[in-house]
Amino acid sequence: MNKKIITELFKEVFRTRAVEEEIAKRYKNGHMRCPTHLSIGQEAVPAALSLIMRKNDFAVSSHRAHAHYLAKGGSLKKMIAEIYGKETGCSKGKGGSMHLIDLKSNFMGSTAIVGNTIPIGVGLGLSSIIKQKKQFSFIFFGDGAVEEGVFYESVNFAVVKKLPVVFICENNFYSVYSPLKVRQPKNRKIYKMVKAMGIKSFYNESCDPYTIYEYIKKKINFKDLNSGPYFFEFKNYRWREHCGPDFDNDIGYRQKNEFKKWIKKDSLLKIRKRLNFINSKKINMIEKKIKSEVIKAFKYAEKSKFPAASEAFKGVYAK
Repeated sequence: MNKKIITELFKEVFRTRAVEEEIAKRYKNGHMRCPTHLSIGQEAVPAALSLIMRKNDFAVSSHRAHAHYLAKGGSLKKMIAEIYGKETGCSKGKGGSMHLIDLKSNFMGSTAIVGNTIPIGVGLGLSSIIKQKKQFSFIFFGDGAVEEGVFYESVNFAVVKKLPVVFICENNFYSVYSPLKVRQPKNRKIYKMVKAMGIKSFYNESCDPYTIYEYIKKKINFKDLNSGPYFFEFKNYRWREHCGPDFDNDIGYRQKNEFKKWIKKDSLLKIRKRLNFINSKKINMIEKKIKSEVIKAFKYAEKSKFPAASEAFKGVYAK
């Protein structure tokens, strides 16, 4: 058991949870005008990957991208400013919650269209082969994206070209309000279906960040650019509504018993339990420091200016 890794995983999970709970708390004030998709309850996978993805590796994501952006090293201040629509935001206030980017950390973008960044992530992997740079491309998406044609085209291309691409499917059972059982045949397993395309395919349903970290680390061969591609399916569960800050268990698309079952699997509780080598006073200090960072990010966003009207069409198209 690696104490340093466990401590860093705890920090990452707690930080992501603190950021998104603060977003949920302030959202109704009306200062964040964009739709926002929270990943509260789904922090384990991005936290684990925050210690696996290297700085020069690429990452792309979907509409639920906050945790992935932060895991890749994206600026917290710029992310919050972007959600507030301010000029200091990572997309200069033009993209909002679903359109994040941080080129310094190689987080190459997230988009609202389901499956839209999957081929982009594959293209980034192709660029690594062409340029012979030891960079892997990590593509984050949900189970709903597996029902898009572009997913299969992208996986097939990555397999044919043996690209350094890692497909990360976070299966939270629902595409908006539609459960897997009304979208897929009975007993179909996503990772098994994808494996038939010739890709190295893996499955893990742990909610423990350390277990996930150890699992992924053993599967990816970073030393060989042509060792990929890889596909990982992880089971997790979003606690909040599909889009917005509230809980939505009252509208009937999922059962309360199901929700309670997954709450007990809380990744934050699991990684905190592993911190038995640190006393409670030190844990409180870590949490206090992270909370302070989060509050500073919101203050930064609130004090920042809105972009001028003259900036509307600047930076929209590549030169």
